[in-house]
Amino acid sequence: MKMKNLGFYVLAICLLISSGVDAQQKKRTKTQRQTSGYGNQSSGYGTQPAQQQQSGYGNQNQQQQQPQQSGYGNNQSGYGNQSGYGNNNQQQPSNQPQANIPIVVVPSTGNAAMDSVKPSLRNDASIERNLIKDRQPLAYEHIREDDAVYRQRVWREIDTREKMNLPFRYAADEDNGNQRFISILLQAIRNREVTAFDPFDDRFTTPLTPSKVMESFSGGLDTVPVYDMQGNIVRYEVRAREVDPDSIYQFRIKEEWVFDKESSRMFVRILGICPVKQTYTSSGIYIGPSPLFWVYYPDCRPILSKYEAFNGKNYGARMTWEELFENRMFSSYITKTTMDNPYDRRLKDYIKDPILRLLEGENIKEKIFNYEQDLWSY
Repeated sequence: MKMKNLGFYVLAICLLISSGVDAQQKKRTKTQRQTSGYGNQSSGYGTQPAQQQQSGYGNQNQQQQQPQQSGYGNNQSGYGNQSGYGNNNQQQPSNQPQANIPIVVVPSTGNAAMDSVKPSLRNDASIERNLIKDRQPLAYEHIREDDAVYRQRVWREIDTREKMNLPFRYAADEDNGNQRFISILLQAIRNREVTAFDPFDDRFTTPLTPSKVMESFSGGLDTVPVYDMQGNIVRYEVRAREVDPDSIYQFRIKEEWVFDKESSRMFVRILGICPVKQTYTSSGIYIGPSPLFWVYYPDCRPILSKYEAFNGKNYGARMTWEELFENRMFSSYITKTTMDNPYDRRLKDYIKDPILRLLEGENIKEKIFNYEQDLWSY
């Protein structure tokens, strides 16, 4: 009997323990369902206020907090009201920060030697020099076509680095401008006293405007920024690149030798002058000589007669540039001729050795000289 009662008590205790465990499991399940986000009282997809207050999806409290922490379209967004993309609270960086900076074109020829020279306000000499202003070149002697029994065209090149040609590089300034020969030509072209022609056609077929000539003479244009004291760009200046006029040290001469049977003498008439510039790449690699323009020499004679060439031996006995060319007071070498040249080639096209080219030029000059001498018998 005692054993039966003891077994009953043990069974009752087990039932009590089992019921307590079931109650705890039901409580845990209820708590999980209250905090769930799907379909219960705490869910974000229900209709009760508790669902909206505790849900992580779609309630009022979470919706008010979520836009404040979101990255798209809210107050703290990177793309919205306080965003760096298109809002009113933050300035956008401009794509063209230099759009409103003015650009100023500075008028210049590219070198101070080519610009205008201020005249002296006093007589800058011990004597009154008025003859140079009134000089006019003598007219050429007329040669009839029937009397021209012998004609040869010759192209020469003057190198001003030679000692005899140093007057071409005389760099002083006088009342009529810079005294370099290239400066005299450019000044006459700029004042429209002489017409320049295309440099690649020595037949004077294509005239050039003065602006085109100045552009070919200069080294191009550069846009230079101008800064203030704070390092900001205040404007841009378009300036011509500086060109050293002494870098133009070669001049091509086109001339014609004519024998007049009426006067029985040989005449030489210069037809054109062409300055030559040495061209380089931006990296300093030498390309070669480049002609600038041709000028018709008979048109230049009145201009050249008003400029005096440099005379290092006697400054008071200077001759004009027109007299210098007519008296052949320069050194040159022949680069091309019509004599025995059916293919119209320059000497360097078929004679590669420079020494042999010089000798061939002397041979051409001797042939022209001997033609006149051989007409006479002694």
